Amino acid sequence: FRHLVLLFAFTVKVYLMHCGIKMLQRLGLWNMSYRFMRILVMFDLPTSTSVDRKEYRNFRKYLIVSGFLMLQESVYSKLVLNTTSANIIMDHVRKNKPPSGSLFMLTVTEKQFSRMEIVVGDKQSEVIDSTKRVLMI
Repeated sequence: FRHLVLLFAFTVKVYLMHCGIKMLQRLGLWNMSYRFMRILVMFDLPTSTSVDRKEYRNFRKYLIVSGFLMLQESVYSKLVLNTTSANIIMDHVRKNKPPSGSLFMLTVTEKQFSRMEIVVGDKQSEVIDSTKRVLMI
């Protein structure tokens, strides 16, 4: 009897997994690959009027709250899991864009991003890029 219960439980688990896979395939989420990517957002917004400056501050604040890190003035980057999540985040940025100015977005793989060469200045980052452990006391 115990074997029958285990077989039934296994069959139900396989069936639910199969239904879950079918659901993910219908939603287009099953074949997602986990290839880390970077989204680069580059913008040039007007700051001549107080309304323009407020829009600039709000957009910059939106990027920071959304997890973007500043690389340079008006250049922000965010690490994402794959192309699917990059497209979703880029849609959110498009919805929150200011009405005037120019905004450019570019996606690159993490490998391409890591090959970026710093020509002048030092690397400044808020993110720990090493595998060493950090001890906070």
